[in-house]
Amino acid sequence: MADLILGQVLSFSADPFEVGESAARHDRHGALLVADGKVQAVGTAEALRAAHPQAKVTDYGDALVMAGFVDAHVHYPQTAIIASWGKRLIDWLNSYTFPEEMRFADRAYADEISDRYLGLALAHGTTSLCSYCTIHPESVDALFTAAQARGMRVFAGKTCMDRNAPEGLRDTAQSAYDESKRLLQKWHGVDRLSYVITPRFSPTSTPEQLAAMGALWGEYPDCLMQTHLSEQTDEIAWVKELFPQSRDYLDTYEAQGLLREGAVYGHAIHLTAREKDRLKEAGASLVHCPTSNTFIGSGLFDMGLARQMRVGLATDTGGGSSFSMLHTMAAAYEVAQLRGQALHPSQLLWLATVGSARALRAEDRIGNLAPGMEADIVVIDLASTPAIEQATRRAETIWQAVFPTIMMGDDRAIQAVWVGGKVAGVRRRVRIHCAPCVTR
Repeated sequence: MADLILGQVLSFSADPFEVGESAARHDRHGALLVADGKVQAVGTAEALRAAHPQAKVTDYGDALVMAGFVDAHVHYPQTAIIASWGKRLIDWLNSYTFPEEMRFADRAYADEISDRYLGLALAHGTTSLCSYCTIHPESVDALFTAAQARGMRVFAGKTCMDRNAPEGLRDTAQSAYDESKRLLQKWHGVDRLSYVITPRFSPTSTPEQLAAMGALWGEYPDCLMQTHLSEQTDEIAWVKELFPQSRDYLDTYEAQGLLREGAVYGHAIHLTAREKDRLKEAGASLVHCPTSNTFIGSGLFDMGLARQMRVGLATDTGGGSSFSMLHTMAAAYEVAQLRGQALHPSQLLWLATVGSARALRAEDRIGNLAPGMEADIVVIDLASTPAIEQATRRAETIWQAVFPTIMMGDDRAIQAVWVGGKVAGVRRRVRIHCAPCVTR
């Protein structure tokens, strides 16, 4: 039986960074028809109920129904150390990240954190994500196994590091290639899982290892490649010392075959003019991690780049200080304000859905509500707290109604989550009927 989901339905027909808020379609009394894990139709509740009288109806009333959030850059192994105090990037890695990642050689621990992280992601409305694992193959197997059990679309890969890390977190150029290839062949394209070639960043990979990852990517060009780029100024200075032959940070990747379509670079705050031009020319993607960039003191991302190339949005767990994409949208708004740009609510919601899906080259499958798209859905209560409710009550437009939840919302605003056309979580009761017995 098909499902008919009713509520305030929001989808996108264009990019709001290009055409403004008219890029979004809002049906005040809207509906989605879902069957076989995909969206079959989007329209008004009246029209779809009349056309599909036998569908099972789930009525979310005034709640907002939209595509599930897509988190384009996370480190699931850092789940347990989120919100650790007082370090910048390099000290953060040495003090918190590396000791925690050492634990993922233990498959049981990797399973525990994978389950915890994906549960937290779904509770916050995130239905798809792209994650770094650790150097341990067990960490990849654990995340993909947990994601497969939930039916989630997840992108991930073994993190590769052969220098400037503790002995227990170093591989080699050859072992990184061999283990990454084996994991890729095991998992890539299985159900809704995609392998991502994952050198952590240039400071922890020798040119030989980066070249090995470039060679692997050349063999499997349909995979994504993810890494970090120009996050902090002291990091950039370190890269210059380690790669004196390179023109800039981006060149450390470009010279080893790690720059083209399908490259996904996290942070990308302190870019040179040449780097911006080459990223645009190559068709690469950038991922904005606002809570991490402020929490670790990295800098302010230039959202003007969203008009030039593919830009996604991410929590960057656990350098980022929240699992919530709502909180991340709020941080993106505040960072843009500091750079003199007021992001419209449509742009923020786009970044957290279609924008991130585009950054991951998956906009044909996830991130939007349209016929043929995978039925990953988040239902948002626009009156989840007294403070939000009193602001929403005064709203005269959908954007005035949504913006308070973007700025003040948390997991209490997530009323329900659907993954692959099935309910994955419900926070409160909704009206569920078997038509045609129901009236409205």
